[in-house]
Amino acid sequence: MSSLLRTPLHALHLELGAKMVPFAGYEMPVQYPSGVMAEHKHTRAAAGLFDVSHMGQVRLVGADAAAALETLVPVDIIDLPVFKQRYALFTNEAGGLLDDLMVCRRPDDLFVVVNAGCKEQDIAHLQTAIGGRCQVIPCPERALLALQGPQAAAVLARLHPGVAALTFMTGGFFALAGIETFVTRSGYTGEDGYEISVHQDDAVALARALLGHAEVKPIGLGARDSLRLEAGLCLYGHDIDTTTTPVEAAVTWAIQKVRRPGGARAGGYPGASVIEAQLASGTARKRVGLVSAERMPVREGSKLVDASGAEVGTVTSGTVGPTVGKPIALAYVAMSHAAIGTELFALVRDKRTPMTVCSTPFTPNRYYRG
Repeated sequence: MSSLLRTPLHALHLELGAKMVPFAGYEMPVQYPSGVMAEHKHTRAAAGLFDVSHMGQVRLVGADAAAALETLVPVDIIDLPVFKQRYALFTNEAGGLLDDLMVCRRPDDLFVVVNAGCKEQDIAHLQTAIGGRCQVIPCPERALLALQGPQAAAVLARLHPGVAALTFMTGGFFALAGIETFVTRSGYTGEDGYEISVHQDDAVALARALLGHAEVKPIGLGARDSLRLEAGLCLYGHDIDTTTTPVEAAVTWAIQKVRRPGGARAGGYPGASVIEAQLASGTARKRVGLVSAERMPVREGSKLVDASGAEVGTVTSGTVGPTVGKPIALAYVAMSHAAIGTELFALVRDKRTPMTVCSTPFTPNRYYRG
């Protein structure tokens, strides 16, 4: 793994006994000595600390930044209030998803966080498409930590009581343990929690300050994946990619009324005609949740068939949910088989595992909305 990049917390991961694996060009912790199951359950019960410094952080600066970014996403950025955050989607001309991202308006910029595996192409996309209208400033000097779980707020409030006033999808600047940070309150686990952008030189000190609280334990990529799947959240490159549209992926909730057909700023982004046609007429397939009463895990790539054996879809993510206690999965299935309660079968080692289409999240989300 000598050719892989390392985050500023790499030495701390080794000190904590992490098992390191390649991920998105980085050497990342997949688990610590307690194991994935224990880490998953700890995050649901207390507070888990995740190193997500491999993700890309970008500033868009200039009076035209919001309008410029709207030419690349089907999302309302212009009306986004200061210190409010929004989930957004980069689309291509076919309506496919280049990446999903977070955008937060701050007093002097738009703060954008993109996926690790896409960040180089995303930054190039921004610079090429809107670099003439605003400054596109990558922030490789910034680390990113996520503190997730029902006790995350209490822990962080000990370092700065002001963070408790944040609500879901808001942010602000705070000094935590004397370290300047930018904090948002959202999360990829379904739990209440925070993302903390901090200068790389201060990342280890902040991580140690957080780990010094009894409620906090380090959590690796393994539990991060099972937590997000139970929360019904997509992983780019698996559940969404350039072959999936926002309508197929069931993320049209991210497209505000003002950007839909008939809205004041409808269209004007790559693939708008395709996406608007699908909003009006529907699609041939849809992303759904699946759950099984049996114990056999159903993994990514498993084919789905109906009772007659006809292929109707494919699993994109799957595991046995530690909280749910059953095999769960996300999948794309034909619209004729997408209704909640539909019985399907996943082909696992040439055996048919019964699955039922269900709503997501698989376990209730617990975001703090005030």
